[in-house]
Amino acid sequence: MSQTVSPSNTPPRTLLSVIRGYGLALLSVAIALAVGLFMAHFNFLRVQFPFFLIAIAITVWREGTGPAVLAIILSSLAFNYFFVPPLYSFYVSPADIPYYVVFILFALLITWFSSVRRRVERDLRQSRDELEKEVAIRTEQASLLDLTHDTIFVRDGRDIITYWNHGAEELYGWTAEQAIGKRSHDLLQTVFPGSVDEIQAELLRAGRWEGELRHTKADGSEVVVASRWSLRRDKQEQPAGVLETNNDITERRRREGEIRDLNRELLKRSTDLEATNKELEAFAYSVSHDLRAPLRHIAGYAEMLQKSTSGALNEKSNRYMSVIIESAKKMGNLIDDLLTYSRMGRAEKRRTLVNLDQLVKEVLSEARQEVANRNIVWKIDSLPACYADRSMLRLVLVNLVSNAIKFTRQRPQAEIAIGHAEGSPDELVVFVRDNGTGFDMKYVHKLFGVFQRLHHANEFEGTGIGLATVQRIIHGHGGRVRAEGAIDQGATFYFSLPNR
Repeated sequence: MSQTVSPSNTPPRTLLSVIRGYGLALLSVAIALAVGLFMAHFNFLRVQFPFFLIAIAITVWREGTGPAVLAIILSSLAFNYFFVPPLYSFYVSPADIPYYVVFILFALLITWFSSVRRRVERDLRQSRDELEKEVAIRTEQASLLDLTHDTIFVRDGRDIITYWNHGAEELYGWTAEQAIGKRSHDLLQTVFPGSVDEIQAELLRAGRWEGELRHTKADGSEVVVASRWSLRRDKQEQPAGVLETNNDITERRRREGEIRDLNRELLKRSTDLEATNKELEAFAYSVSHDLRAPLRHIAGYAEMLQKSTSGALNEKSNRYMSVIIESAKKMGNLIDDLLTYSRMGRAEKRRTLVNLDQLVKEVLSEARQEVANRNIVWKIDSLPACYADRSMLRLVLVNLVSNAIKFTRQRPQAEIAIGHAEGSPDELVVFVRDNGTGFDMKYVHKLFGVFQRLHHANEFEGTGIGLATVQRIIHGHGGRVRAEGAIDQGATFYFSLPNR
């Protein structure tokens, strides 16, 4: 936990530093004087000068210019007083002045050299400290980069790898010792998505580049990577290196390729299926159309034969003739329904804004004429307008209303409702509900199939194509159909249309 130094503690430390500096000046000069006097005692004259210079040099080296100036002054006085005749006085003869000037200049020169060296050493120590901090920061950053599983490496301006993290080793298989010093594009056998010159130009212009590359790993296998390059510049804004980060997307690209192949196969099958459906529609239309003429002949001649021979035939023979005529009529109805069903796939839809209220009124007007003698309660809600092919939508309502009328025949009072239900915001849901015989929900999947019937033909007439036609029309509009019901509890048929 750090502690804050109070301002009151700072002056004593500064004073101690000053005392220490000037004290060293006094001490060094005193030692030089003592050595000089000792040498003079043994008659070693004219040798004291270097000792004072040494004292000055030590002072400036250790404590700087201020104490050095004091050392120069003290050295000059001591040298003059103890070693320059007349001794023990501060008298300076004119002949000694040049000698003192040389002494002072020489001392100042030593002081200047020492100051410069001291400053250089201080700058070197500061640079060393900053370098140590930078090395510590870079080391920490490198250790952090090694913790990630992303592939990260650095290369210089000549494409030589200078850093290789653990993620790169995991992906490519080369250790840092094996990779550093190698040219990255040669080591990885890089396959570029375009011109290398264009990529380098984009990197220099924007300072970054992103794209897909193909690399070869140490074991010889290929890998596809999503690569990101970031350019580092020096203080002169010249390119100095590139930080490259790669993520392995080989598996993703393989799956995308499989999906593309499946989509192509699906498109081919869809095209083949569409062609087959058109052929089947054309065949059904042709067969149905060709059957109508001979079937009309059978029904027509059978009726004429029954009329002309009614007196000659017995009751059993007349019943046979009636069966023939009735079957021919049913066959005619079936052919008409098949023709209608086949036309739905080939007919061009003309979507317009349809007034559903008006369309329901038209359908019910025709239906009521056929069931005028029945007790039917109609519950008709107001319906919103929708975009659809009016003639096709009319056929949908005719089939659903006819279906409801048919299956409520056994009810003393039939109830048929037409309205709209809640759906998603982008669709309109319309229903036709009745209280008829209903159906078992486990057979609901058969309702909209061609020729599928859930009741015996002797109970309820029909060709089994009406609901299939409804489904085909609604699906052609982009909608959906469904049904709900229960035995003897009626049925509800829903169809939805897009609101747009």
